[in-house]
Amino acid sequence: MNEFRKFKPSNIIVHVLLIILVIINLFPLYWMVTFSLKTNDEILGYSYKNEAGERILVPPNHVGLPQHWEWANYSEAMNTGNMGQYFINSLAVSASVIAIVIIAAFMATYALTRLVWKGRKMMNKFFMLGLTIPIHAAIVPVFTILSKLKLLNTYAALIVPYAAFALSMGILISVGFMGDIPYDLDEAAFLDGCGVWGIFIRIIAPLMMPAIATVGIYTFLQCWNELLFATIFVSSGKYRTLPVGVQQLFGQYTTRWGPIGAALTIATLPTIIVYVFLSKRIQDSFIAGAVKG
Repeated sequence: MNEFRKFKPSNIIVHVLLIILVIINLFPLYWMVTFSLKTNDEILGYSYKNEAGERILVPPNHVGLPQHWEWANYSEAMNTGNMGQYFINSLAVSASVIAIVIIAAFMATYALTRLVWKGRKMMNKFFMLGLTIPIHAAIVPVFTILSKLKLLNTYAALIVPYAAFALSMGILISVGFMGDIPYDLDEAAFLDGCGVWGIFIRIIAPLMMPAIATVGIYTFLQCWNELLFATIFVSSGKYRTLPVGVQQLFGQYTTRWGPIGAALTIATLPTIIVYVFLSKRIQDSFIAGAVKG
């Protein structure tokens, strides 16, 4: 009864607005999944003649459920469109970049915030300068460097620039977390005989675990959805990633919209899975990095 009495009419408005917001956010996912299971006739509409010879126009079915669930669209996208290979390539590139960025960001942050050496403030500004460089402005110089190093059409052609552009944000996020770790722990570990590496590996790194989710998710989204570098630096289908593979379907299978929708669903699925399983961890990590003391 007490809970019922505390319920106010204004809460109804809040709940209705929240429901509308949920519907707005979930509708694109619903549309994409149902789109991937439809035939071209359903997506574009079609016409036929009845027994009287009259032409009947059937409007396209954009929002409703599929009349015939075309699961074959997924097998066509995986086999004919080679989405399986592109998925593995994207996964390999993203995992490599995440590992490199987390290790490099944590080590750089430790040197910038816990160690005292001449020029560390200038070096921190140098790293933060990477946040101001537009990715489009670096295409030509990065392409030239990769070409001279003979790294084009390899995994390294994507891993190296992805890690370089994500490192600045990784350091920026890590600084907030590492700043919350008391310096007394460093002093106590030093008195116990730990050196610089011992303090970093045994004390700092375990306490930085909440930051892994934040840095990892940011890096993953940046790598998984990137298209520009993947298009320019990799032309071989052997190393092509999912965004480029989906783009190729539009040119080769223009009239087959169902497999294109299936490829988009396959490309989006990992991002949804990461959010579902790590959303709570991400929220906690942001709070941990924001609270001082």
